[in-house]
Amino acid sequence: MWHDLLLHLGGAGFVGAVLRVSTPILLAALGALISDRAGVINIGIEGIMLAGAFAGVVGSAATGNAWLGLLAAVLVGCALGAVLSGAVHWLRADLVLSGVALNLACSSGTVLLLFALTGDKGMSGSLPSKVLPNIDLPFLDGVPLLGPAFAHLHVLTWASLLAVPVVGLLLMRTPFGLRLRAVGENAEAAAVAGVRVARVQFAALVLSGAFGGVAGAFLSMGYVSWFTGGMSAGRGFIAIAAEVMGGGLALGTFVSALVLGAAEAFATDLQGIGLPSELMQTVPYVVPVVALVLHAVRRRRRG
Repeated sequence: MWHDLLLHLGGAGFVGAVLRVSTPILLAALGALISDRAGVINIGIEGIMLAGAFAGVVGSAATGNAWLGLLAAVLVGCALGAVLSGAVHWLRADLVLSGVALNLACSSGTVLLLFALTGDKGMSGSLPSKVLPNIDLPFLDGVPLLGPAFAHLHVLTWASLLAVPVVGLLLMRTPFGLRLRAVGENAEAAAVAGVRVARVQFAALVLSGAFGGVAGAFLSMGYVSWFTGGMSAGRGFIAIAAEVMGGGLALGTFVSALVLGAAEAFATDLQGIGLPSELMQTVPYVVPVVALVLHAVRRRRRG
């Protein structure tokens, strides 16, 4: 039994599962990275993922088009990022408390809207929503080792992988990225240099919200075509952990998201060999806590 499990973990099937499970974590983590580098960590990314998942299902059901559903998820994510920015910059509310409030509002608000639309508080099964497609590259099936893992990946999985270098270049090689990092490192100095701090942070939170919306759309339109309350299941907070572990770099965030995604995929596999499912379901949440503790210890020793 254990021998078969080890063989499975070393195979393309497990790698494909890790990439699939890591997709929403990576997308949300990249969004958190953008806002964090601007000095406004997006604590509300969990709620934005939920709202994006709901908007994607409703949008695709209303239009009959999965891509328009994805667009709806992105627009809702951007709008919620703007709301969070407005609370912080216009109403002068605390950033963390505003993010927590956004999470609570999205958690209860999506269930309320689901009931209003379908009469069901559990699942959007009556909505004829769509599923976003895979990108099939059958020629990779014949490539040894990891070829089959990449032969039939979801379109948003490919998007998340491509987003890693794009976000890295955006932060490190563009004027916008320079201003964003300057604001995050020393907002007062950036303001003296002529950078409009509030505008940069607004853009960062809106862009972060867009990534959160796409991450949510993957949950409800990736391999299923329905929304259920709380379906983000803490992945937004796991994404924040991945961003912190990544050391403020896109590549580091990518590696951290893969590690946390592998923990979730591994826990799912362990449920199939007779271990208690309740115990295995805690693994994806215990691993980031342990990783963050080790990360904090390492940073303290370096300091």
